[in-house]
This record gives sequence, structure tokens and C-alpha cells, in this order.
Amino acid sequence: MTRHVDVLIIGAGLSGIGMACHLSREGTGRSYLILERRTAIGGTWDLFRYPGIRSDSDMYTFGYGFKPWMGTKVLADGPHIRQYIEDTAAEYGVTDRIRFGRQVVKAGWDSATELWTVEATDERTGETETYTSNFLIGCTGYYDYDKGYRPHFPGEERFGGRIVHPQHWPADLDYTGKRVVVIGSGATAITLIPAMSGDAAHVTMLQRSPTYIAALPADDPVAVGLKFAKVPAAIAYKAGRARNIALQRASYQLSRTNPKLSRKLMLAAVRAQVGSGIDMKHFTPSYNPWDQRLCVVPNGDLFRVLKSGRASIVTDKIASFTATGIRLESGDEIPADIVISATGLTVQMLGGAALEVDGESVATRELVAYKGSLLSNIPNAMIVLGYTNASWTLKADLAAEYFCRLLNHMRDNGYTKVVAVPEEGDRSESSLMGGALTSGYIQRGDGVMPRQGTRGPWLVINNYFRDRAMLRKGALEDGILRFTHGAVRRTSAEKVESRSA
Repeated sequence: MTRHVDVLIIGAGLSGIGMACHLSREGTGRSYLILERRTAIGGTWDLFRYPGIRSDSDMYTFGYGFKPWMGTKVLADGPHIRQYIEDTAAEYGVTDRIRFGRQVVKAGWDSATELWTVEATDERTGETETYTSNFLIGCTGYYDYDKGYRPHFPGEERFGGRIVHPQHWPADLDYTGKRVVVIGSGATAITLIPAMSGDAAHVTMLQRSPTYIAALPADDPVAVGLKFAKVPAAIAYKAGRARNIALQRASYQLSRTNPKLSRKLMLAAVRAQVGSGIDMKHFTPSYNPWDQRLCVVPNGDLFRVLKSGRASIVTDKIASFTATGIRLESGDEIPADIVISATGLTVQMLGGAALEVDGESVATRELVAYKGSLLSNIPNAMIVLGYTNASWTLKADLAAEYFCRLLNHMRDNGYTKVVAVPEEGDRSESSLMGGALTSGYIQRGDGVMPRQGTRGPWLVINNYFRDRAMLRKGALEDGILRFTHGAVRRTSAEKVESRSA
């Protein structure tokens, strides 16, 4: 049996649920269905279950623009974010249009019928299902849910303890009274250190190189004040969101235009937090601010546990594992019962699904992104990727709004197909995210990530204010997008709506 809808969305995480809500909110009149491999809503926030899991962006900007975040926490924990996404899906009638446990394995466009045909495996039964749609939206993010990045450590076979990757946190892992080493310096590592230090005998953060870390208040003082003053939630959210968007942009701009000053201010703030008893070499990166993503800690919790002695930080390289710990290149050894490899993620596009156009395989690395959303020469398709220098959802919201504008424009003009066509020279050799950050996972993902453009709407500059104007108000008929009136049309009688799929 083939199920048909107007719009097929892959992924029921933050982006996929947001896209579905926009389809309803903005009067597109299109039927849709979401295919989700997991058995629950939430994507990243359903997958990651390690201690202390939380957002690394403030919730005023990490929440949807159309759905106020009701809490006052600056950085919310994983369970609350997951509940927020679930509540949003229920409010907009999205939940019943999700097919869980479906792994999309192939998506192919056929020009003769102007349809996408998607093959998915029902992981419960092992059966293959077929879906067709007029439009395809990839909301799977950019990393592999099956495996995180986990390098092989020299001598790890000799280690008598347990080695764990945070992406697949064991439910039975008991670290009470244990000596724990967390390898890494990113958002996951700095979250794990304070979260585990209360029960572990000691937690050591082992980093090859430092990361810029900023402390934020756990509760937004303005949000607390507005709530105390009984300001309506929607108004408070809108005001707080505008303020934080501006602050994010200003901070990023300062780091780009005056990196020396930005670096000086960030390091001075850390020094004030850690005091004189901790060597600043552990917090002084070799790169400029925002060459890699900035990490944030609520109420300086990481700094507090380091000062208390319940945790420590070591900057060195691993020489080899031993039976009882990790030997460093300096010759020192860190004793460990448990090692957490917070070493990052593995980049993957479209959840690993194969992409075809008229029977020909398409490599995502060869494509260039138009307005950061539409893939070159791929008809009626979009991928949603959030910002790297601001909250993911800011860009996801804009991309969804833009897609709805596009759908309504096509409906009003009788178009059935749209494709972004680049000219020679529009494609650069830098990846879609490579122009902004130098992080390890971006470099490792260069082989699958679509390319960055060189000019105009092909160029991704990660600027919310520029993107807002371009995606909300920019001309749709700009000579780059090619619209066509197709001869093939499906009648409403031929369509199988998502609720009966």
C-alpha cells in the first residue's frame, strides 16, 4: 500500500514538529505526515539521556517563536524541553500525523510524475513501506543517531573499567563513589562534570584543548521579574526573545570584528569565576571566540565544582589507557573506574537515507544550499538546519515560514514544481557550516555536508536579522528559483490523508 500526502516530513524532533505546526498555522491547506524512526517525539531530546542534559542556548530563543516558553530557566533540562515539544505537537494536532518507528532508507524524485517516493522500514515488523508526496522536508538534523564520534584510544583494551559514550547512556550505569574521567571540552562534557560530581568520588575533565565558557544566571532575572509583575506570558516571551536575539548577535559580532577584546572580556569573566586557585591555561583556547561554538554554564556550576575540589580539570593528551586509568603524554596518570568519551558526534544527512533524482544517486556533498534551506537542482525539497552561532530554532522557524510562503505562492500561481538552480561559480568548496566554525565534527562531516555558496542567497552568513528579511520578505521569483506548471496532478480522491495512512 502506498500512502500519499502533499508534504512528507522526515523527523519528529524540534525542527519537524515546528515545520508541521507552521503548515497548519500559515494556511497552506496541505496534508502532511511525519516519519520518525524513534518511538517518541523529541529527536535529540529523546535520544540523549545523560545526567544533566540541557540546552546550550537560552530558552527564549531556543523555543518556538509561536509557542511561548513558560519557564524562567535560561537553560532548560532535557525532560522539560521534550515535554515542551510534545505539548506543542498536541496543541497543533501534529501527534496523530506521526508514524513512529519508521526508518527512511531511500527518497527518490521522479520528474515524469512530479512525485517523491520514499521507502521506509517499520523497525517493529521489518516490513518496507512506501510513501509518495509532492514535497519532501528533511528535519533529521545533521548527526548520526546510531553512533557518536568515538575514537579508539591507545591501550583501551587493558582498561578494567567501563567506557561510555554520552549519546548512548546506559540506564544501569552507577557512578556513585566511583572515579570518573570525562574526555572532552564541549557542551556535553561541561554539563556532565557538575551533574556527576555530587555522587561520584571524583570527576576529572580531561581535555586536549580548552573551550570558551561563559557563565549565565540559571534563572533569567527579567523573566522572573515579568512573571512576578504578572505580565502576560506571550508579551513577556516576545520581549525576552527580541532582547536575547539582539544580545546573541551583538556578542557574535564583537567576536568577529574585535576578537582580541572579545577574548579579553571572556577570559576575565572566567577568571572572576574560578579565582586564583585554578590555572587559567585550562580556559584559554588557542583560537578566537566563535571559531568554535561557545559553551555556557548556568550559575557557573562547572566553576563551582572545580573550586570545591569535587572535580578537577586537566589539559593534556592521552598516551594510553592502563588497567586502572589513563596515562597522559606528560607522564601523569589519572585513576579511573569509569571513562566518559564526550568526544562529539558523527555527521550524517537525511538520517542516512539514500537520495535519488530520476533514478540517479545524488551525493549531498555535491549540492549547494539556497538560502540555507533548498538544495540545488533537487525539486520540491528542503532541509532544515539551524544556526551554529545562535539558537537552532531561530533558523528552523524562519525556514518553515519560508517554506509555507513558497507553498502558498505555488498554490496561488498554479505551480507544481520549484527548484533552485545555481550558476557556475555559486558553489564553494567549504561546507554549509564550515564557513562559520572550525569544530572537529564539522571537519569530520565535510564528506557529506552540502556546500556553502559564494554569493547572494547561496551564501550562508548565519545572521538572523538578514535571514529574517530575506526569508520572510524576499522575492520568491528571483530568477534562481525555477517554477513550472506540471501536467500531472493528483485529485483529492487519489490522496490518502495522513490520518488514514
